[in-house]
Amino acid sequence: MSWKPIHSVDFYKADDLLTDEEKKVRAELAEFIDREVIPGIAKHYEEATFPMEVVPKLAELGVFGAAFPKEEGYRGLSHVAYGLIMQELERGDSAIRSMASVQAALVMFPIRAYGSEEQKKKWLPLLKTGEKIGCFGLTEPAHGSDPGGLETKAVREGDEWVLSGEKLWITNGSIADLAVVWAKTPDDDIGGFLIEKGTKGFKAPEVTRKLSLRASITSGLVMDSCRIPEANRLPGAKGLAGPLRCLNEARYGIAWGAVGAATACYTTALNYAIKRTQFEKPIASYQLVQQKLVGMLTDITKAQLMCIQLGRLKERGEAAYPRVSMAKMSNVAMASKAARVAREILGANGISLSYNVMRHMCNLESVKTYEGTHDMQALIVGREITGLDAIR
Repeated sequence: MSWKPIHSVDFYKADDLLTDEEKKVRAELAEFIDREVIPGIAKHYEEATFPMEVVPKLAELGVFGAAFPKEEGYRGLSHVAYGLIMQELERGDSAIRSMASVQAALVMFPIRAYGSEEQKKKWLPLLKTGEKIGCFGLTEPAHGSDPGGLETKAVREGDEWVLSGEKLWITNGSIADLAVVWAKTPDDDIGGFLIEKGTKGFKAPEVTRKLSLRASITSGLVMDSCRIPEANRLPGAKGLAGPLRCLNEARYGIAWGAVGAATACYTTALNYAIKRTQFEKPIASYQLVQQKLVGMLTDITKAQLMCIQLGRLKERGEAAYPRVSMAKMSNVAMASKAARVAREILGANGISLSYNVMRHMCNLESVKTYEGTHDMQALIVGREITGLDAIR
């Protein structure tokens, strides 16, 4: 019996846990990423530009709102299938997954969950087709991990709301047609508001000189006595529960996306190690290199299984915040480690944009921070398992 190496990342046959539809969705997105994203993404990363041409193509694939119900005109995919989409998008680049994740989880989701019927009818079809792009404004220059301390104010004046404040690190900000902005009202509550591009007093200056997520559009949002009608307030969003529920949706996608980034780094390192010869032997034949590859694949395997089970829990309505936080925290840390180990295996070539590992490594530094830092996720899980708030 001849021996053949297992080059697949499906070492534990996790595919056996997927439905035929889920496998088909993953294959569809994988082919798209290989064809439309990977050939040009290094150039976009180097030049700090986002490949806008992929947006309508993602819409054609039904990526935006993929897990929303079929009866509402969406694909009605399982949450695991949606996760696999996020995995493949981030295998291409975090910028692609971030754009899609914001569009679906942080813009379409709150409109669908908290919006009026008029808001849903106006915006959801346009966002679904990619005709309009959205962004999510919660983080502020002085308030990242403490959303309850946000300083953006919304004051009611007749039939209008006047918003004043700043947001920072906003994905899609300067290209967005619509911003979902969270602000404090005079009664110290937190409300969600829809601000359309071109509204007087509203600007979205782009953030430049980034060393991470270079192919992603990142902006600030500035509201200088920005007036919007009462009809642009999300009527169902009250308190911190609104934005936090949105963040939980985004964290779910990030947990899957991290597996995609890790997979990209692992497969690059494996193929390189098999082909690269030093001292007349492939470097994959050396014990230390094999140890590194085994560690990467083991960690990816554990992350795959965690994501699939989390997706099944989500389908049963049991993906509580702490469970999602654990997956986001664990998988992003795993992917960051995988990228660094892959960089070591590639040696000097690891820093080159001709390979993907350092691009993923730098991107993951942002992914580790946004939608809740690694440490904040740990505190969420810690409070869940102990029933106690951590001592400050």
